[in-house]
Order: sequence, then C-alpha cells, then structure tokens
Amino acid sequence: MKTYESGWENKDGIKFYLCGWEPNEKPKAVVALIHGHGEHVGRYTHVADVFTKAGYALVGFDLRGHGKSGGARGHAPSYEALMDDIADFLEHVIKRYPKLPIFIYGHSLGGNLVLNFILRRRPNVLGAIVTAPWLKLAFDPPVVQVSLARVISKIAPGFTQHSRLDTNALSQDAQIVKAYNNDPLVHDQISARLYLDMYDSGLWALEHAAEFPTPLLLMHGTADRITSNQASREFAEHSREKVTWRTWEGCYHEIHNEPQKADVLKVMLDWMDARLKKK
Repeated sequence: MKTYESGWENKDGIKFYLCGWEPNEKPKAVVALIHGHGEHVGRYTHVADVFTKAGYALVGFDLRGHGKSGGARGHAPSYEALMDDIADFLEHVIKRYPKLPIFIYGHSLGGNLVLNFILRRRPNVLGAIVTAPWLKLAFDPPVVQVSLARVISKIAPGFTQHSRLDTNALSQDAQIVKAYNNDPLVHDQISARLYLDMYDSGLWALEHAAEFPTPLLLMHGTADRITSNQASREFAEHSREKVTWRTWEGCYHEIHNEPQKADVLKVMLDWMDARLKKK
C-alpha cells in the first residue's frame, strides 16, 4: 500500500488536508471518503489496508473544522459550504484518477453529507456506500433544545459547545474507544449552526429519498445509540430499487470498527465489485 498526502485552499482561505492510500498496482476504482463528526481520515487506515489489498484506492479529506484541516472546530458557516467542500474534494479525486470509476463512502455525519450531496448535486459516481448516517439521532432531542439552537444560530452561529458524545457507544472494542479518547485530532465540539444544518438536512433527505438517483449500499448497526437505525431503514424503504439495505445485528455506531469489521468491509468490497461488473 502506498500513501500520499495533499490538500488545497478554498476561496475563503480554508486549508484542507487530504490523504490517499493506493494499491501497489493500478487501482480498479477509487473510493472517496467523507468521515463523521469530530473525527478525521486518519482513523480509516485499517479500512484503506483492506481496500487497497482488494485493488481499490481510498482517498479522504478532513472536513473543515476537523482533524488537520482549518476552520473553527465543529463549525461550518452553512450546509452549502460543506457541499462545496465535497465538490472541491471530488475535483481532486477526478484529477488524480481521471479514468477510474468513483465510489463515494460516508459515515455518520459524512453519511448525511453523502446522501444530500448526491440528491442535490448529482455527481458522476458509480455508487455510494453509507454507514450509520445522521438522518436522525438515535434519541429525539427535546423540542426546546432545537428551538433554542435556532435562536442561538441566528445570534451567534459559530457558538460551539460539547456534543456530549458517549464514546462507549462507538464500538464494542475497548481499544477503539480508548484510541478515540486519546486521539489529539479528535474533538467533541459542535456549533448551533452545524447542529441545525445536520438536523434539517437529515429530515430533508428522508423526504426526498424516493428521488435518490445512485446505487447505494446503506448499512447500520441495530445497537447504534448515536444515530437512528430506523431512520436509515425508512430511507431504504423510500429509495426502493436503488438501495441495498443491510443491518448488522448487535453492532454499535462504527460498524467498520466492530468485532465483525472484516465481514462489514467484505460486504462493501463485494458490492463494489458487483457494480464494476455491471458497468
């Protein structure tokens, strides 16, 4: 496996960090990764190891306000800014791999972004893989909390507070949780604006799920206490023939970091291989 680092600076002066992993031979396709809230692409090295051994390149970038990218931690000025960041990222992917099929892979907050990006921007990708998307949280936030966030987002949109994430709900593997808690690039900040954008865009995606234009592998653990398995099921039911829906019994939020991760990643690879054969 070969690794490279790159990046870009956008029109607003935000510097973005990008990392790519490539097989030693020419890749048969490239997977563009959008990570979850509070984390960074460096947490997917083990996924890259499996993907590259199967002949796929994996490329990801740290979202604004995350990891090694610039921007206030846990904040974005608008949802459209996040959509633009993904568009810039895909431009890099296309430039580096101009003739390769592209799959886009999003987890959690990244899953929300991927579903919305495909619905709103209609990128030329062969397929999408989405795990545990933040369409809804696994619990219903109090109405007063959402209302308060709307007020704060108008007065001080960049105001951040702790997300109060239960890190024990990420994975049943204690070493994964320990590594996450000790990772200096991880943060638990979220602004009122970003929270509301994710809340509203999740509901919007559910309302427009029947319009989803791209083959989709959608997977969620049944024991996820962070994002809603039921909301993912609802999206799958509305998307009908476009989606391959898979639940993972007893799995927590990060199914790619669960004890069953080898099986999870194999399902991803088998699904992408099948899409390539149909190309």
